[in-house]
Amino acid sequence: MEALITLLPGDGIGPEVTRCAQDVLDSIAQRFDHRFEFREALIGGAAIDATGEPLPGATVAACQASQAVLLGAVGGPKWSDPNAAVRPEQGLLGLRATLGVYANIRPVRIHPELAAASPLKAEKLDGVDMLVIRELTGGIYFGKKTRDAESASDLCEYTVAEIERIVRVAARLAGERRGKLCSVDKANVLETSRLWRDTTDRVVADEFPGIELETLLVDAAAMHLLSRPADFDVIVTENMFGDILTDEASMLAGSLGMLPSASLGDSTVALYEPIHGSAPDIAGRGLANPCAMIASAAMMLRHSLGLVAEADAVEAAIASAIAGGARTADIAAGGEHISTDEMAAEVKRNLS
Repeated sequence: MEALITLLPGDGIGPEVTRCAQDVLDSIAQRFDHRFEFREALIGGAAIDATGEPLPGATVAACQASQAVLLGAVGGPKWSDPNAAVRPEQGLLGLRATLGVYANIRPVRIHPELAAASPLKAEKLDGVDMLVIRELTGGIYFGKKTRDAESASDLCEYTVAEIERIVRVAARLAGERRGKLCSVDKANVLETSRLWRDTTDRVVADEFPGIELETLLVDAAAMHLLSRPADFDVIVTENMFGDILTDEASMLAGSLGMLPSASLGDSTVALYEPIHGSAPDIAGRGLANPCAMIASAAMMLRHSLGLVAEADAVEAAIASAIAGGARTADIAAGGEHISTDEMAAEVKRNLS
């Protein structure tokens, strides 16, 4: 297979972990007789410095011309003024909207060897294997915003069509797993959540009668993610709730540095990125964990390129590296650790 992949290293640790993912993909291409062409483009703070824009037109064109996009991270203290007219995060939000990637898929699986890295007791982590499906292009992040000297507002808005399409994605994925879907909302307070609940109930009942549907308020979901995490199979929720809950769920795995994500749309170029941020405090020090970015590349192989065996090989290599004792600082529980590049080398060594 031949594939053109756009790399958006971004800011902070983004370039480091992106380089690691590219190295692993190069090894996959060699082992499985593929040809991957990589083209790099600017986004976030790096793009602001170079062009004055967080998402230059050249970057959009490069992404639209490729089979998939791998993104490192955006942001950092240099561009952290929330009152600035131009901010790195605008590049990420703009790219998601431009590509039409409305379904963010975040798997949370536990490596038994990393149980000590989680603040939860090991018995709580047994059997944890879930997908969180976050609606990505609607809600309060994309709503109209106003501000004056005395007040500010952010509009949270959802349409029936937006809710239907994300629920269908989540229900289909649940049907491929344990058949359990949990919808998270705040229907006791928010009108958008009441629409979310009514629409979800109808879509699941009419189109996915074999799916077991549970509905939780977001505050209860936050509690149950820590008290009974193994009970969850697939969670579907709106944009802001999903953003918060997946960061919470990362603590089950021990670190943000272990969790990948895929952002998919309808027949569009998909976007793959780790759920962690740019971590500017450790950038350039070889302390970043590349596993989430490498696992995001595995999701790209599976969902965008249809290379299931290759994706399985990458995920198995990460698991083997962890089982063999490879640890970056974030998952070392205070013990000895290896560098970013050394962890990537361990993953490559375990490819089969």
